[in-house]
Amino acid sequence: MTPKTIRWVGDTNGHVELIDQTLLPVECRILSIRSVKTLWEAIRMLRIRGAPAIGIAAAYGLVLGLQDIQDDASREETVKKINESADYLATSRPTAVNLFWALDRMRKTAASLPAADTKQLKERLLVEAEAIRDEDAASCRAIGRHGADLIPAGGGVLTHCNAGGLATAEYGTALALMFAAREQGNTSFRVYADETRPLLQGARLTCWELMQAGIDTTLICDNMAGHLMGRGMIDLVVTGADRIAANGDTANKIGTYSLAVLARAHEIPFYVAAPTSSFDLSIPDGSQIPIEMRQSEEVTHLAGQPTAPPDVQVYNPAFDVTPHEYIAAIVTEKGIITKPNSQSVREHFNSIQAG
Repeated sequence: MTPKTIRWVGDTNGHVELIDQTLLPVECRILSIRSVKTLWEAIRMLRIRGAPAIGIAAAYGLVLGLQDIQDDASREETVKKINESADYLATSRPTAVNLFWALDRMRKTAASLPAADTKQLKERLLVEAEAIRDEDAASCRAIGRHGADLIPAGGGVLTHCNAGGLATAEYGTALALMFAAREQGNTSFRVYADETRPLLQGARLTCWELMQAGIDTTLICDNMAGHLMGRGMIDLVVTGADRIAANGDTANKIGTYSLAVLARAHEIPFYVAAPTSSFDLSIPDGSQIPIEMRQSEEVTHLAGQPTAPPDVQVYNPAFDVTPHEYIAAIVTEKGIITKPNSQSVREHFNSIQAG
């Protein structure tokens, strides 16, 4: 049985356990994280990755951060420590909005308990962090239910990077559609997972997850997608998202935008699957989504071996933005936003509030 991507072990003095995703598929190693600094490193170095999973990790991180504070500490000292831990974790990765959403939710939880002593506050924050994890797991299941019918029997599905259980509490976002379709009896579709350079999350992680679920899976190089589309082998593209602007513009792993353009050229629907926590309604469009830049060694080396001339200049953005015009629909845990734009996104959230 595959272990959970991330979980908390013990009481408020416990620790975080997570799968070290940098070692998959060769080794499934569980890391025990006992400090905010170690958790920051795990997020930054992609030992834990995927927007929802990063948010869960950050929530647990604030519980870890309070472990050096005595139960009889003053309210001021406790709040200061919460803010220090939150500010530090917020510097780990800039694009995935779930990180900031979870930290903000945890801060608000702490602020809502002005009379609580430090011990009570620690306990309440752990309850809230567990709720974030459990809600994400339920959200992923709902995304799967809403989007399963988008997978045609006998069809070809292309996905990019990894948006499965490894990127969430469990089950996934984009892959949730495929898992749910199979559970509902649709077993004849095939998934094409592109490798996802430069860190090969599609090859290492997505293929591993899909094969564990018994889904027909074929690995392709990133530059093969247009060829497959031109030969009629792809019926739809489904990806996850790390941040979605108010107009439906979507940031996801670098290379997603290219697939959306190819899909449009071949009249293939391009879908995004993500929880509502991945929406950032404070920004009007994708031009304001911060794009994380990563170290050049990810591009110039593979498995520790150089693949490029020494000192070559490298441009290595981790994400790109797909304009909403290229997206046929966004599948959330609350339903499907067809033809996403400022109005349809606003109506989706208004219906959530009304419900």
